[in-house]
Amino acid sequence: MTSRISHPSPRLVRGLAIAVLVTQALISVTGVIVRVTGSGLGCPTWPQCFPGSMVPVEHPEVATLHQVIEFGNRLLTGVIGFIALACLLAAWRCLPYRKRLIRLALIMPLGVIAQAIIGGMTVRVNLAWWSVSMHFTASAVLIWLATILVKATTEGDREPVGVVPPPMRKLLAALVVVTAAVLVLGTLVTASGPHAGDPDTPRLDLPVPTMVQAHGLLVMAYVLLLAVFGVWLRSARPTKALLKTYGAACVLVLVQGGIGSVQYYLGVPETMVVLHVLAATLVIIVTAMLWCESRYRGPLPEPTPEATAKESVAA
Repeated sequence: MTSRISHPSPRLVRGLAIAVLVTQALISVTGVIVRVTGSGLGCPTWPQCFPGSMVPVEHPEVATLHQVIEFGNRLLTGVIGFIALACLLAAWRCLPYRKRLIRLALIMPLGVIAQAIIGGMTVRVNLAWWSVSMHFTASAVLIWLATILVKATTEGDREPVGVVPPPMRKLLAALVVVTAAVLVLGTLVTASGPHAGDPDTPRLDLPVPTMVQAHGLLVMAYVLLLAVFGVWLRSARPTKALLKTYGAACVLVLVQGGIGSVQYYLGVPETMVVLHVLAATLVIIVTAMLWCESRYRGPLPEPTPEATAKESVAA
């Protein structure tokens, strides 16, 4: 008697990939909540929360709220790890076997491990500004790659064919470089600002107004490149998906710019900082989608009868 091994459907793989993306973006937001509430050392050791305890314990020098916020952020890392692992297993078992999809899915649990190590290092160096900057930058990279993973669950594995002409692809590459520069400089603005994650953490000794102006100029460069791409797009016969993604990018970068300006003029209140980081994660996602939609890899492959037959096993 023979039976067939149950294989996850492409819809399940896509759902898990979306869950990975959402949770990767979410932990960036919860990370900034840790920072603006001064809860970065709510668990002052790592991997334990307190010496001799993996969970928060009553302590006269550490507020309970700070412990709960920091420990909750650590728990979320574990949740992301489980979801990322489930996505990898589903991608591996899904038919047909797709090396690119599996490689992208493999990056996610490995990235969670790397993030946990960086987070532990951040605690051990008492939230030094460079470690916090590294922490957010790593999250931004994982959000970008998780977006590409989501796209990979809906497309084929052929060599990519440009949906737009090569010069427009170069313009998009410049847009990606500017996006990275905006994010890196944004972490330096944060490192110079008041929200360190703990009141006793030294700040980066750079003039905040100058850093904000440089950050703003890079955002303007992003907007300019996006506008040029949009004008060019009108004569490039774009797909509907590319047009929608472009429209979303325009809206999000304007919203992000507005939030950033209001945040600065109000003296970086905690709520605005959280909204600014949330909008930043959305800009990363939509820029990554803009990159993905500008190329075509063919339709999603269907499992062949031969491949399915090979997966049959004797009961």
